[in-house]
Amino acid sequence: MKDIFDFNIGIKKNLLYLFLGGLLLSIIGIYQLINSDHGHEESTEIVNAYISDNGHSEFHWYKRVYSNLWINVVYFLGISISAIFFVAIQYVSQSGWSAGILRVPLAIGRWLLPGSVLMLIVFAITNHDIFHWTHEYLYDKSDPRYDYVIDGKKAYLNLPFFLGRMAFFLGIWYFFYALILKHIAKEDKLGGTESWKKLFTISTVFVVIYAFTQSVAAWDWVLSIDTHWFSTMFGWYVFASWWVSALALITYMVITLKDNGYLSFINHSVIHDLGKFVFAFSVFWTYIWFSQFLLIYYANIPEETIYYVERLESDFYFPFFIVNLVLNFFFPFFFLMTRASKRFTRFLKVACPMILFGHFIDFYLMVTPGVLKENGGFGFLEIGVLMVFLSAFLYVILSGLTKLPLVAKNHPMLEESLHHDI
Repeated sequence: MKDIFDFNIGIKKNLLYLFLGGLLLSIIGIYQLINSDHGHEESTEIVNAYISDNGHSEFHWYKRVYSNLWINVVYFLGISISAIFFVAIQYVSQSGWSAGILRVPLAIGRWLLPGSVLMLIVFAITNHDIFHWTHEYLYDKSDPRYDYVIDGKKAYLNLPFFLGRMAFFLGIWYFFYALILKHIAKEDKLGGTESWKKLFTISTVFVVIYAFTQSVAAWDWVLSIDTHWFSTMFGWYVFASWWVSALALITYMVITLKDNGYLSFINHSVIHDLGKFVFAFSVFWTYIWFSQFLLIYYANIPEETIYYVERLESDFYFPFFIVNLVLNFFFPFFFLMTRASKRFTRFLKVACPMILFGHFIDFYLMVTPGVLKENGGFGFLEIGVLMVFLSAFLYVILSGLTKLPLVAKNHPMLEESLHHDI
């Protein structure tokens, strides 16, 4: 059994090709935008119940670039912190079955630091184009573009407080991740149960803090794009999408490592449990999705239903609305329903990438209509930016796999993981 992951030149070359391919597609996409009719439009009037100022409706090609940058920043950062959350709940619940696979979500967590830096940079560049509430004229009662609804949210939605929350969330998450890494490395070196007990305490505190900060981060980074709209279930909804994506990635990485001679001790029962997580939380995501949709759409209150009207009654966004449901519920529900499908890797190796792409579409639908209205698109640019981020994301987490042995030999519950049987 291989104990240390070999991040060899062949893997690095493939990631470089993925990056360069994504960069090329992004450049082609930007070129198409600049030379299209959209690129030359001075403004596009979007008529809805809330927006009447021409400045917010104005479309420029770079807004689509900014929208894609923000989608990818939020999506991959969410997967990273959710993987850390996975590690934490294993310690809080004192789980033994997962002891042999914890190095995989730990490596995914390595993206948290570069992802946080990218988020701050992208926000600094794009804030006025992504977040309508950042425009000062909205709060000036003498300006014809004054918005009394947004002005009423000024105490919460203002740049200093927003940036303070962002820095706090990213900082506190990384602080706990660093603590977890520190004590896991100590456990590898010294053995015993002292580090394991400390990790239980650290993880308990982190889970409580994460439960609050994740929801508020979802309000800030995604919900506030549609400034007039609100949903009391939105924090749960974003959590579910991030969480299922992280579970799918963890499962896919464990299977891929096992197929390449690593983690050979991982048996079908561990794979089965991972498959059950992916299946169960795909259903959980659907429960949250349907509950939010049912309560809002059928209550038929205009300031709430506008969110779904923009997606359901749009010729462009409606197909994505359907694809979102198909990839994130119908496909995993029927494909992973049987016991066998969750135990054998060939099923999960098909399901997990589909689910990951499905939740990327989910975030695309959360962000794009609010930023671009009917000027949204999905083509070379969207695929290219995704490939660029994916290559960087994979490079960081595969590098992270080399930092620690793949087997936690001194974990007090490793034997339970080795002999896990269901």
